Amino acid sequence: MIENPPIEIPDLSLYEVLKKTAGEFPENIAYQYLGHSVTYRRFIAQVDDLSIRFRKMGICEGDRMIICLPNCPQALVAFYALNRIGAISVMVHPLSSSNEIEYFVRDSGAKMAITFPRFLPNFPKIGSVEGFQTIIVTSPVDMMPKFKAKIMQLVSKEARMPGGNLGFGMIRWTKMMKDNTDAVVKDIPQVSTDAPASILYTGGTTGKNKGAVHTSRSFNTTSLGMIELSGVRGEGNKMLTEMPMFHGFGLCTCVHLPVCLGLTCILVPTFTLDSLCKIIVKEKVNFMAGVPTLYEKMIDNKYLANADLSFMKGIFCGGDSISVEAKARVDQFLLAHGSTTKIRVGFGCTECLTATVLTPKTEERPGSVGIPIPGYKYMIVDPETGKELPDGEDGEICMLGDSIMQCYYGHQAETDAVIKVHEDGNKWLHTGDLGCIIDGFIYFKNRIKRIIITSGYNVYPNQIEELLSHHQAVESSCVIGIPDPNRGTKVVAVVVLKKGVQESKETTESISQYVKANIAAYAKPRKYVFVDSLPKTKLGKIDYRSLEAQYSKQAEDQSSSSNM
Repeated sequence: MIENPPIEIPDLSLYEVLKKTAGEFPENIAYQYLGHSVTYRRFIAQVDDLSIRFRKMGICEGDRMIICLPNCPQALVAFYALNRIGAISVMVHPLSSSNEIEYFVRDSGAKMAITFPRFLPNFPKIGSVEGFQTIIVTSPVDMMPKFKAKIMQLVSKEARMPGGNLGFGMIRWTKMMKDNTDAVVKDIPQVSTDAPASILYTGGTTGKNKGAVHTSRSFNTTSLGMIELSGVRGEGNKMLTEMPMFHGFGLCTCVHLPVCLGLTCILVPTFTLDSLCKIIVKEKVNFMAGVPTLYEKMIDNKYLANADLSFMKGIFCGGDSISVEAKARVDQFLLAHGSTTKIRVGFGCTECLTATVLTPKTEERPGSVGIPIPGYKYMIVDPETGKELPDGEDGEICMLGDSIMQCYYGHQAETDAVIKVHEDGNKWLHTGDLGCIIDGFIYFKNRIKRIIITSGYNVYPNQIEELLSHHQAVESSCVIGIPDPNRGTKVVAVVVLKKGVQESKETTESISQYVKANIAAYAKPRKYVFVDSLPKTKLGKIDYRSLEAQYSKQAEDQSSSSNM
């Protein structure tokens, strides 16, 4: 077992942390969005105003509201405004399918939602889900100055709102922000640090989506522990907030951590590699967090080829494993371009919010994901017996700390399967990941649970296999991940068709469209392979590892031949 002694964590809600920062650094820039800057003084005023408007619309303490938006001011302000009144934000990926969004609405018991017009078709109609009353519809430029918003609307269809009546139960953001709030009770309840603050959806140890419930204490403990170990400091520095806010990594590391220090969040709603690299150079970004594939692509980008990156002070990597070789290439690139920082690898999961392990600034071990941040303990246990294993032996990675989720919302049995009381009387989170501890450093080896990470997003094969099993043409299937130069890993579905069904373009299209309609865009298989039968293990289970090896080898051979 290894642990890092705790540091003092203030007994404050998310909103109270923001208010404290705004009081200390009122003129610091809180966030930048599409070239528009907002100070902490203005940011806290926006949060206060929106919280009262939410109250007028009927949002009360304990109510759930879905935030289904990319990184934009509305998502940022709504997150803290809901916390101010004791309501709970439910963070949802905007590219989720209609079936998934309906599930999130039902599962969380959400009362309202906020989203962009283009995501509206995937929401259930008001009245079709009990308790779901209102959808607030906003455009990407609703919180920008009018003259800038009009320019954006002229050049981008995405920035325009549809005309006419939106439909029953829907209200425009602009109308909501004009409504008179004089009659609204302004007294704000004292929000406990340990009250549910946000629900983040994850597949957990199975492919079934479940909402991990996190508190203000979760965010504060992780953010301040990360600050202590990472050395991130304020002093007018900028954090690139390109990691999505619907993910714990983006919401905690790229939003609340900067808020704790009075840093500037540079909100990036969508991006190409070129546009992101331009932002890094133009804004002289000091800190950023990202997935391995992003960093591996960045070092080959033309906009960074001759750039002076001496302004970069901290580069953090999570969401997937980065190879020792890839890390070395990125570190060498940074050094050659004037930066003294190196990639700092982290480890965590949605169930503990975000990374609770980080590579120390003064020491790193090749292949290690680092040491626990202050206030956290880690141990390795035998996956079968739950007994702690000695240093150097591989087993399941378990962690203990204040950012462990309270529960999977509404799923007690699944909660009990991953949060277990040990002999010391503490509730430990079983991550479902395989690793070991050597000389106080944690090494991640593999995943006990089946999971594919593509472009930093978690994809759960059995979720897609379950979908495929309901298609009239499919007898059985196995979903695997194979190496891909663009996504890191590509999702591939290996399918056995039912007797009498012929492999054809029409069959492939039918299966593809069915899956596409029922799952998030990032999770859909990029390739379908049809076979007569699937390999089995000695225990009679589908041998997905042999399929991964087979098709990964084929992809590697094809890549080698194309480069000759």
